[in-house]
Amino acid sequence: MKQRGRAIRIRKYEAAEYQQAALRSLMPPDDLSVSEWAEKYRILDSKTSALPGPWRNDKTPYLIGIMDEFLNYETEEMAICKGTQFGMTEAIQNMIGYIIQQDPSPTLVVYPSETLAESVSQNRLYPMITASPSLKERYHFLESSRLELQFDGMYLSLVGSNSASNLSSKAIRFLFLDEVDKYPGASKKESDPISLARERTKTFHNRKIVMTSTPTLKTGHIWKALEECDIIKHYFVPCPHCGEYIELVWAQIKFPGKDDEGGLNYAERAERAVYVCQKCGGIITDRHKPRMLREGQWRTVTENTKLVQKVGFWINTLYSPFVRFSEMVREWLKSYKDPEALQNFVNSWLAEPWEDTRLKTSADLVLERQTDIPELIVPSWAKMLTAGVDIQENCIYWTIRAWGSFVTSQNICHGQAFDLSSLDRIMSLPYTRQDGGEPMLVSLALIDSGYNADAVYDFCALHSDWALPCKGSSNPMQSHFHIGKVNKADSRAYGMNLVIIDSGKYKDAIAARMRKPNGTASWMVYQGCDREYAEQVTAEHKVNVRSGNKIREEWVKKTTHADNHYLDCEVYAMAAADTLQVRFLYLEDLETEQIQQPQQSEKQYMPEESWINENEISLWSERREW
Repeated sequence: MKQRGRAIRIRKYEAAEYQQAALRSLMPPDDLSVSEWAEKYRILDSKTSALPGPWRNDKTPYLIGIMDEFLNYETEEMAICKGTQFGMTEAIQNMIGYIIQQDPSPTLVVYPSETLAESVSQNRLYPMITASPSLKERYHFLESSRLELQFDGMYLSLVGSNSASNLSSKAIRFLFLDEVDKYPGASKKESDPISLARERTKTFHNRKIVMTSTPTLKTGHIWKALEECDIIKHYFVPCPHCGEYIELVWAQIKFPGKDDEGGLNYAERAERAVYVCQKCGGIITDRHKPRMLREGQWRTVTENTKLVQKVGFWINTLYSPFVRFSEMVREWLKSYKDPEALQNFVNSWLAEPWEDTRLKTSADLVLERQTDIPELIVPSWAKMLTAGVDIQENCIYWTIRAWGSFVTSQNICHGQAFDLSSLDRIMSLPYTRQDGGEPMLVSLALIDSGYNADAVYDFCALHSDWALPCKGSSNPMQSHFHIGKVNKADSRAYGMNLVIIDSGKYKDAIAARMRKPNGTASWMVYQGCDREYAEQVTAEHKVNVRSGNKIREEWVKKTTHADNHYLDCEVYAMAAADTLQVRFLYLEDLETEQIQQPQQSEKQYMPEESWINENEISLWSERREW
């Protein structure tokens, strides 16, 4: 090289190690996606993986789209609803590893419990860090604890969702919420763990929130988060026969029946399981699955807005390369007769929310219970009227039901009132009988005292001839109801009866009787009943709810925002009828039948007794004369 006629000579110097280190630190990170980073730097440890060695994306190709979505600048939140044996734990670790090496920032991972957080730290994260040189050189061993790992330019905190104090400090940019459906519910004193963790990300405009879990119920955290996403993606794979892209769904798994081919046992039936393509009917086996997965695509199935900030992913265990079709069938055959085991299969293997349909009701079913008796008319078989009242902040819901023998019942009217004075007028009306008999009044109304208890107590005290306060029991009871006392010393109703109700038992009874055809012992409604009432009465269904290691049955709303006020009213109306011993009304019919029996039948079959009865009075008269 010449400049102004002079040659320029460049001397080469060997840089010292500290200089090289300084220069390396100034270099920008590699321009890699999370999946590319994993293949280049992630090493799987033999302690934690069945496939130790360098990470390979082709083993779980469906994870590529999820991992790479993490770097999408427009995406702020990700919700991943998945089955078991999916590999999502490793995918989260890859995201964390990418953060440590490529974009150091404060990071928080929330697990269902602190015990699990410690286990993951010791048995998952630490082996990953020590096995991957690029992570190990950034790890500050001496400054780290089991639940707070220190790295160059960042810290990684691991907490349990049951430790509220650990969720309410320190600002974080990256938030991972793992197995959210196993988190404890919100307490009265604290917000729920997810909300507390979210609060810590507010100071970062470029935050990322990743939420994962197998589902439990439709009202669970992960399913609600999935439904709230701007777009939802499912994984589609090509059929090896027709080439059409399909979703793998449980309904297309086929296997021999119990009595097919000479009576096979469940293990033999499971081994013959295949997948039948819903497009061409071609037989798909486990050997086809690896290639199908490699050529698969994440496709948007739901799009709620063009401005995408929340992205949802859903995938079941049929896609797992680690689980054969026969294993899923074997699990199904072992569990389908056991509700608890079946729920686990539906949640963990099919990645679907559980719905126990044994006591499921619908608005159409209510409308099928219409009789030919119009509104406000009491059926001729009725022996009493009761009412249920649900007090809300802005209005009062009420229902009146007629009752007859064998707990036969019919709603004769329902509606809303805007104050207790209006309610008084409604309950004091005489209601016309179908047979033209004496009009009937409401014998007893139970009024919910859960909201504005003082006003309800005072009202019931003034109208004690037909009204009693009630409230639902917070715990299951041995009986459907029991009678307590109002114990507010400053209340006008002090010492008044208070009906404590097990709402679940009454909802069971209503759902069971609703399914009976119209007639004796059925639960019916008047002709022309409105659909709003029908929707509210069936706004809940009974499902299995897991609490720790226990599973209990609970009535829950079918959707988060469903109104169930008329259902509560019907519960109170039935409890009022029970209070008046509605279950013994049939005895009145038996007494009437006995009175109306002709005396001749006794003469015919019991002549000696008849003679005694005929002559008893005269004999007694003769004795008196004696």
